[in-house]
Amino acid sequence: MKVLYFGGQKSGKSSLAETKTIELLKNKKPYYIATYDNSYGDKEMQNRVLKHQNQRKDKFETIEEKFDLSKVIEDDNTYLVDCISMWLLNALEKSEDELLAEIEKLASINANIVFVLNDVSSGVIPFEKVSRKYVDMSGIIGQKLASICDEVYEVKLGLAQRLK
Repeated sequence: MKVLYFGGQKSGKSSLAETKTIELLKNKKPYYIATYDNSYGDKEMQNRVLKHQNQRKDKFETIEEKFDLSKVIEDDNTYLVDCISMWLLNALEKSEDELLAEIEKLASINANIVFVLNDVSSGVIPFEKVSRKYVDMSGIIGQKLASICDEVYEVKLGLAQRLK
């Protein structure tokens, strides 16, 4: 089963995705794929990472993978990818075709995968070229994820509305 949770910052999507991942458990502890590249020295983001680590405590086995999600996801396991937005930021220099090909690889893996994606598409079109590419690619990747997922949830204020 593939599931997508998307919503704005601090909407509650990670907590809901963690709960769903645990519900989908097969035989062993699920894997939490952390995609944030912690090499920027951003203290506020490091605090967010620590909060997520404390929130999941010992419920997950953590895998840190910033680029190649399909190389760490194996058949017959359960994964939470938190988050696709950070994965996209890490891989922004790749072409649209390369990014979509990675999502296609994930679709073909026989595993439970719960994805988290920030919804950044509801604002204005950014003036700056890189920001505009990020927003555009986030929308394109979000559409592709929604198409491969069995369930899709929009999250606002900690509440999930099932769209698919």
